[in-house]
Amino acid sequence: MPAVEIADLTVRYGDLVAVDGLSVTAEAGQVVCLLGPNGAGKTSTVETAEGYRRPTGGTVRVLGLDPVDDRGKVSQRVGVMLQGGGVYPGIRVIEAIRLFASYYDDPVAEPEHLLEVVGLADRSHATWRQLSGGEQQRLSLALALVGRPEVAFLDEPTAGVDVGGRNQIRSLITGLRDDGVCVVLATHDLDEAERLADRVVIIDRGTLVAAGAPAELTAAAQRDEIRFTAPDGLDVADLGATLACTVEETSPGEYLAATAPSPAAVAALTAWLADHDLPLGDLRAGRQRLEDVFLRLTGDTPSP
Repeated sequence: MPAVEIADLTVRYGDLVAVDGLSVTAEAGQVVCLLGPNGAGKTSTVETAEGYRRPTGGTVRVLGLDPVDDRGKVSQRVGVMLQGGGVYPGIRVIEAIRLFASYYDDPVAEPEHLLEVVGLADRSHATWRQLSGGEQQRLSLALALVGRPEVAFLDEPTAGVDVGGRNQIRSLITGLRDDGVCVVLATHDLDEAERLADRVVIIDRGTLVAAGAPAELTAAAQRDEIRFTAPDGLDVADLGATLACTVEETSPGEYLAATAPSPAAVAALTAWLADHDLPLGDLRAGRQRLEDVFLRLTGDTPSP
C-alpha cells in the first residue's frame, strides 16, 4: 500500500478547476518532489493530502486513511511544514518545540535535540519574530518532524536558508528517507529536486504532465544539441559555419548548437573558442537538466 495515494483528484473553486483528474502515489522510504509553475495546482493537491481541503472529486488516502474523515488518526502519523510557520510570533523557539511535541502521542524522546539537528540550538530562547526567514524555515521543519511522522509534507524547506543550512536540511531529508519516511516535497528549487528526489511529479494546469526519477526524465529528453555558456555576443554565424549547424544565443551568454553531441562537434566548438581566446563555461552535450525538461513541458520557470 502506498504511503500517499491520490487517484483522479479534482479540486474546484467555483468555476475554477485547480486540479483536474490528478493521480500521484508516494511510497514509504521515498522522496517525491512536486514541481509546477505558480497556479499549477501543487498547493491544492498537497492541502488535500494533508486533510485541510476536501476533494471535489477522486480519492486521497494517506497511510490507507482518508485525511479528512480520519483527521485525528492521520495527524498523529503525519508531519506538515507550512511556509507561514503557523507559530505565535511571541513564542520562544524552545517553547514552540515543546508545545508541538505535546500534540503527539509518541513524539521524539528529546524534542530539544531537533533544534541541534536543524542548527537552532543557540537560538532556543529567541522568539519566532526574532528569527530570520531562514531560521523560521528551520524551526518549521523541526516542528513538522517532532511527532516522528511516517509521512512528511515539506513546503519549500530550504527557502531563504543559507548554503550551510540548505546542505544540513537536505541531509536531514535524506536521513528521513533512509529511515523509511515518505517525504512529499514541494519546491521551486529544481537543483534541489534533482539532488533529493527519488521521483519527480511535474504538474501543469492541474494535470500530470510527467513523472519519474530525475535521471529518467532527463534521459528521455535527450536531444541532438549542444548547450554551453560563454561570453555573450558570440559570432554565432561564424561558429555555426564551423559546426555546420545553426547556433543561437538563447539568452545572454547561453548558447544552443543544433547538432548531434559527437566528440568531433564538441572538439570543433572548443577549438573555435580557443582560436578566439574565449572561455567556455558550462557544457551540456545531449544531456538535459531537469530545468530543461521543466521548461519544455510547462513553458515556465519556477519562481525562486
